Amino acid sequence: MTTPAPLLRFDGVICRFGAVTAVSGVTCDIAPGSFVALVGASGSGKSTLLKTVNTLVTPTEGRVVFAGEDVAELPPARLRRRVGYVFQGIGLFPHFTVAENIAIGPRLTGEKLPPERIAELLTLVELDPAMASRMPDELSGGQRQRVGVARALAGEPELLIMDEPFGALDPVTRDALGEKVRELHERLGLTTVMVTHDMAEALLLADRVLVMDKGALVADETPHALITGAGGEVAQGLVAVPRQQAERLAAMERSGEGRL
Repeated sequence: MTTPAPLLRFDGVICRFGAVTAVSGVTCDIAPGSFVALVGASGSGKSTLLKTVNTLVTPTEGRVVFAGEDVAELPPARLRRRVGYVFQGIGLFPHFTVAENIAIGPRLTGEKLPPERIAELLTLVELDPAMASRMPDELSGGQRQRVGVARALAGEPELLIMDEPFGALDPVTRDALGEKVRELHERLGLTTVMVTHDMAEALLLADRVLVMDKGALVADETPHALITGAGGEVAQGLVAVPRQQAERLAAMERSGEGRL
């Protein structure tokens, strides 16, 4: 059986900012159709690496290859049409309506999204199509982030990249939106790369977990392998947090008492 060509390749990517090396020689391939979580502590380089995909950050050395082409050589508007991006902190334009926010990507390439397509995208992320005329400040945080996901999907991208997409949301909304994104990944046949500092989120949503530490890729494992002890010290330090929380909750349930 022939292995499909990677949709995304990080080829010796190094990112330096003055004396600081944020990413130190990352090489890995992302297969089409996969859901990959990029995990690490704050300052590990995961968001910087993600931003090299849509050229928000230019590598000091190495290259990023998308669908066989160096992203540095692709017209930015064309690249960003093919790569949907869900921002950290949502990033909606406050003076644009919901419909205008969703349509901004295609608009930059000269396409006007019809109202029917806006309604379809809102329905896809489980929002009422009537919200198209609202302003961002009329929506809850969870609703705004759903609009952010709809905006990322507006150009029918091949690749969806997400930078801490649920970090500002309450736990219930965060969990529901994570499940929705995973469902859309399957339904639309996307390839998804999600940056998160939350290992539990990575284990529950992704097929593959990449762990970064001090700019380097230190583990590349399936969630099951990580849960069963693979990946090394840094990865297992991240896995230990949700495991210990689950164990403490289970102990509380057994004891029938309050905080342990």
